Amino acid sequence: MQVKCSKCSRQIALTDVVESNDGRLSHIDCQRPNTLTPEERALIYLYCLDHIVAQCPICEVSFRFTDFDADMFARSRLNLCPWCRQDLTEAVRAHLSRCAMLPAEVRRTARQVREAAQRLVKESQQLRDNADVLIREAEAVLFARQRALRMAMSRRSAS
Repeated sequence: MQVKCSKCSRQIALTDVVESNDGRLSHIDCQRPNTLTPEERALIYLYCLDHIVAQCPICEVSFRFTDFDADMFARSRLNLCPWCRQDLTEAVRAHLSRCAMLPAEVRRTARQVREAAQRLVKESQQLRDNADVLIREAEAVLFARQRALRMAMSRRSAS
């Protein structure tokens, strides 16, 4: 059983950007679950606007963030190769984790936040799996007890 978004009910992938509200996970943006977070975008604008942040694996063309089909105010939030429309969000995210222009502490914190979100999704998945096992075990016990009760009742009515 996969962890599902509490807003849109779609599965949450490890690469999706999530938030937790009252212990329930949801996409920050259900329409674009893998989009950059506002914090990631801010880091790019502060530290990476003047250099290459991604290379398209299909076209083999390198891009600055301003080269993407994305606007400065995040209305579209797309990080697509202008030529083949390949989503380069993960390449931009990977750039943030290794860019020498970001202070080491900022890089480390950004990486820790991303890892914590992935860990949260994995742990939620494990809890759901454990709950699923417990439910199946409880159902098996319930069905066995119901069968035993029926048998006991049929023996009593037969005598």
